[in-house]
Parts: sequence; structure tokens; C-alpha cells
Amino acid sequence: MIVHGQPLGRTRIKFCGLTRIEDINRAVAAGADALGFVLWEGSKRHVTLSQLVQLSAAVPAFVTRVGLFVDAAPELVEAASAHLDLLQFHGSETAACCEGFRRPWIKALRMREGLDLSTAVREYHQSRGLLLDAYRPGVPGGTGETFDWSRIPARLEKPVILAGGLTPDNVAEAIGAVGPLAVDVSGGIETSPGIKDASAMIAFVKEVRRANG
Repeated sequence: MIVHGQPLGRTRIKFCGLTRIEDINRAVAAGADALGFVLWEGSKRHVTLSQLVQLSAAVPAFVTRVGLFVDAAPELVEAASAHLDLLQFHGSETAACCEGFRRPWIKALRMREGLDLSTAVREYHQSRGLLLDAYRPGVPGGTGETFDWSRIPARLEKPVILAGGLTPDNVAEAIGAVGPLAVDVSGGIETSPGIKDASAMIAFVKEVRRANG
């Protein structure tokens, strides 16, 4: 059983929506543990498979490369997997679908009204964790909005990756409230969609470290 609300050890940091090699270098230098690449064409941060190949090659050892998919064609997931360490499913994928690629994966859940996280934990029991994001109808992620963190039960049988509207200004508060395994940020460290701000990345990491004491 995993207890949230009590940060244990070091909170991991995922910067998502990377589109440029220079931003990858700056993210790694700032201290990111994982970098996310969006392979969903509906996103302003979308990268193609050929772009992913180039970007993932710039990621050094011991930094996790995460691919974000939204109800993607199996052929795309399979092709991209060769250049990724972890798959992130952000659509309506079933557990069987996620497991079918035989790669480590996490499931993103949008915190819509009535969502039962305990049921989701049982359904996605093979996942490496649950990414919890804000809910906006018709938008699978990247809204830049927070949600009520108190809705996350103190005890879940899966690690929580907290997303949704995080910035250098609120991430320490979020960690104190939820105690997640990791925090995931995209828009909160950008000057425009897909273009990261080096000073914001440094500030975000600094605030996470401060929250960890």
C-alpha cells in the first residue's frame, strides 16, 4: 500500500512536450528525471516519428524517455517504442491494450466528476503508475489547469504521478498536499507550446527540491 500526502525520498520530475534538442539539453542540466514526447497530432507539442528518433537520441543514459499516446494506431506505438523507455497512454485505452505492447507503461487519468481511483487501480494493475491530470471535456491533457488534489485518496496501491497546471509557483504546495512519486509539467515551464524556458525549468526543479527538504 502506498501512502500519499507524505513525500518520501526524492520526488521525480518529468518535463513533457519536448520538441527541441536544445531544450532536452537544458532539461537534463536542470535535473529532470524523465522527458516526455507527445505523439498525438492534436497537440501543439506534437512530434512526428522521425522527430522522435532524433530527439530521443539526444537523451543521455539514466534519463527516462516517455512517449505520450492518445488512442494511437498500434503501428505507431510499436514503431515509437524502439526509441522510448516508458509508454504513457492518455486516451481511452483499456488495460489489455496497454499491456499488449509488452513495454513498461503508465496510464493517465483525467480527474472527471465521479472517477473512482480505486477501481482504476484494479483495472490498470499492471501499470507502473497512474498519472492524474485535470479534466476538461474533449481535451486529453495539457490544459494548464489544476484539479482538487484532496480528491486523491491517501492510500492507493499504485504510485501517483501528479500533473495538471503545475508551475514553479505551486509545485511545492502540490507535493506537500499529495506526496506523489513524481510531478509532470509541460506548459508551466514554457514560453510557448513546445518551447521550454530554461529559467523556469531550473526554478521548477529548485522548488521540488525545496519541498523534499
